[in-house]
Amino acid sequence: MSPKPITKNTLFYGDNLPILREHIADESVDLVYLDPPFNSNRSYNVLFKEESGQASEAQITAFDDTWHWGAQAEELYAELVTEINGKVGQMIGALRGAIGENQMMAYLVMMAARLVELRRVLKPTGSLYLHCDPTASHYLKIVLDTVFGLDRFVNEIVWKRTTAHGDSRQGSHHFGRVTDTILFYSKSSAYIWNQLHVDYSVDYMDSKYKYIDSATGRRYRLDNLTGPGGASKGNPRYEFLGVARYWRYSQENMERLFQEGRIVQTKPGAVPQYKRFLDEMKGQPVQNLWTDIDPINSQAAERLGYPTQKPLALLERIIQASSNPGDVVLDPFCGCGTTVAAAQKLGRRWIGIDVTHLSIALQKYRLREMFPDAEFDVLGEPQDLGSARQLAQDDRFQFQWWALSLLRARPVGGEAGSKKGKKGADQGIDGVIAFIDDASGKPKRVLVQVKSGGVSSQTIRDLRGTLEREQAAIGVLLTLEPATKPMEIEAVSAGFYESPGWRQKYPRLQILTVEQLLHGAQVQMPPAYGTFKQAQKVKQNVGVQGGLDLGV
Repeated sequence: MSPKPITKNTLFYGDNLPILREHIADESVDLVYLDPPFNSNRSYNVLFKEESGQASEAQITAFDDTWHWGAQAEELYAELVTEINGKVGQMIGALRGAIGENQMMAYLVMMAARLVELRRVLKPTGSLYLHCDPTASHYLKIVLDTVFGLDRFVNEIVWKRTTAHGDSRQGSHHFGRVTDTILFYSKSSAYIWNQLHVDYSVDYMDSKYKYIDSATGRRYRLDNLTGPGGASKGNPRYEFLGVARYWRYSQENMERLFQEGRIVQTKPGAVPQYKRFLDEMKGQPVQNLWTDIDPINSQAAERLGYPTQKPLALLERIIQASSNPGDVVLDPFCGCGTTVAAAQKLGRRWIGIDVTHLSIALQKYRLREMFPDAEFDVLGEPQDLGSARQLAQDDRFQFQWWALSLLRARPVGGEAGSKKGKKGADQGIDGVIAFIDDASGKPKRVLVQVKSGGVSSQTIRDLRGTLEREQAAIGVLLTLEPATKPMEIEAVSAGFYESPGWRQKYPRLQILTVEQLLHGAQVQMPPAYGTFKQAQKVKQNVGVQGGLDLGV
């Protein structure tokens, strides 16, 4: 049964494989970009460590939950080799025989199943860009060749993702690893393609466009006017300015260009040349080596603090090259939402999927900051108390991140791109909201503690102690269970925080339940500032932003 049509731009929380199968219709997407979780800094040897071996927990934490050879990988492997596609099954079976059962093999099994679905949802004119690193790109190319077909490979793009670094000074015995690989495949030979150009370099302009037109001051170069291939290509032969040749243009057009000052003969008897002005040129066509897009550094204006964030310009280039306004762009590992933001900016429709509530929260905030009028749905988040309880039972860290997102609180501890979480150095603090309310400009803090289990007045006393230790302005207990009367009394006894800027008092200790938040309750505090690093507002390109119809 075909999935039901989606009618709006949509963020999905959850595993992208069942979401693709259950929600995204056949041949409904114009462009797929995916940057699967794969840490470029991990040791190649660790990736190939057999499951029976031991490895440092610090090394495998971010990778282990997503790509791990266990029951899920074995089940999906069996599905690939028996049900999905004969060629894909043969390929994945051969890879297992070659590299064994390890994290790398789990990664390839999980990716193969998803790539089969991503090809299914692509329109015949669609394309896919898979962002990876050289640790796995050679295996992924084999998988893509099998899923899409050998003749559907378009480009292997190399992006310089960082500047040179000092590996050699740290004892490494290899050249610096500063590039990522982006594998570009198409669904068919009739894929969408818009040629992009970049500005010429100063050196190129100085060497090629070295002449200045005396009448206009415009820079130009001299170009060949002879007809390539001569008579065999149908070029006319005649004498022009005393020179007989096969020419690119008819004699009539040559005379017109000469009268317009577009043809130059540097000396009598020299072959006439065409005057090509720099300001008429589109620029250098984009090649497959991308060194002109800077990575997200610590000072970048668009930096949001997400560890694998890609530059907006990188996704804009991909989206502009392989889609048109109004087309549908899909990112099944959308992280902090750069693909979604670029699609929105360029007038494309979009679908984003991610498996952490932290990512979904960050994307919601980013979209609302950059595009205040953007309309989109979020599917998969708890909508009522019952589903919130289920999330807390299934995964307390996902519950914690989701609950903090209701307050726009920045999580403390854990890795943004990981499904695992850890307590930060400040025990008893799960999230922070920052605000500024006086002339000093110094940010003050609201500390948030999330509880999915039993709470009591001792919980409030502990939070009060944390508040005093951290010298924070306000403390909030965000609880799944309702507060008891003694808890409320204990909270009231903490008194008030008085804002000098707003000249208003706010309860110093506040208790908010998930049920209250689902009905619109918020922290009583001065206006928040910089909870997450705010995304810059951008002007959205004019494009089709109507209903999103993903029906077949």
